[in-house]
Amino acid sequence: MVGRIWHGWTTPDNADVYENLLRTEIFPGIAKKNVSGYRGIQLFRRPLDGEVEFVTIMWFDSWDAVKRFAGEDYELAYVPGKAREVLSRFDERSQHYEIREQLTYG
Repeated sequence: MVGRIWHGWTTPDNADVYENLLRTEIFPGIAKKNVSGYRGIQLFRRPLDGEVEFVTIMWFDSWDAVKRFAGEDYELAYVPGKAREVLSRFDERSQHYEIREQLTYG
């Protein structure tokens, strides 16, 4: 399993706009690509001094699945135009980690 981690920042005024865009357009658009080996996405949000940080973690079965989603330059961030309009800054490249252990409780 591979986790693809990305960070983006927006103003407090644009934070709800951006989150809504993720939930209603960007995340469903990613799912509609039907990438074999894509297992889902998590969204994290936190307020900071004068801005709001968003973190996404996408889950893939393998490095090949990551490349099917992102292409050979798989670290290049996927940031659609509408997202760029409301983000004040963002990671140009995503970080990728092999998931070595995953425990769940409850």
